[in-house]
Amino acid sequence: MIKSSWDYIYVAIQLILFVIYIIPTTALSFSTYEILKNIGLITLILGVLLGIISLLQLNKHLSPFPTPVSGSELIRGYAYKYIRHPIYTGILFALFGYGLHIGSAYKLIITSALLILFFFKSKYEEKKLTSIFIDYPIYKKRTGRFLPKLF
Repeated sequence: MIKSSWDYIYVAIQLILFVIYIIPTTALSFSTYEILKNIGLITLILGVLLGIISLLQLNKHLSPFPTPVSGSELIRGYAYKYIRHPIYTGILFALFGYGLHIGSAYKLIITSALLILFFFKSKYEEKKLTSIFIDYPIYKKRTGRFLPKLF
């Protein structure tokens, strides 16, 4: 499929937010309980694992752009069996977990901005996927966008 200007806009904003996230700062730091630090660390590790597994599963179909790669197939196994965008989920978990672990409201705010971006980027991506895969709407009903569907 041909990429539109939205593909480049979404990726550019995502890169900008990643760069802003990694800027070392103590602005908006907070002290936290040891249990919250540990929850943050566990969330970080789970996010990294989910992201790596999901990246490996996409393999040659991986792209930073929301428009699917030509010749793509709809992946429905492993994490994709439950979550439509597990790479986004992995990134969000990892960044949220790290922000919580180090006690940085700054990093949590940037992670929240990424969540909003990923919501709109995934909506755009799903329109493209629906136009390519006739059974995507069925898959969409059975899975959650970023978290597994409970009902």
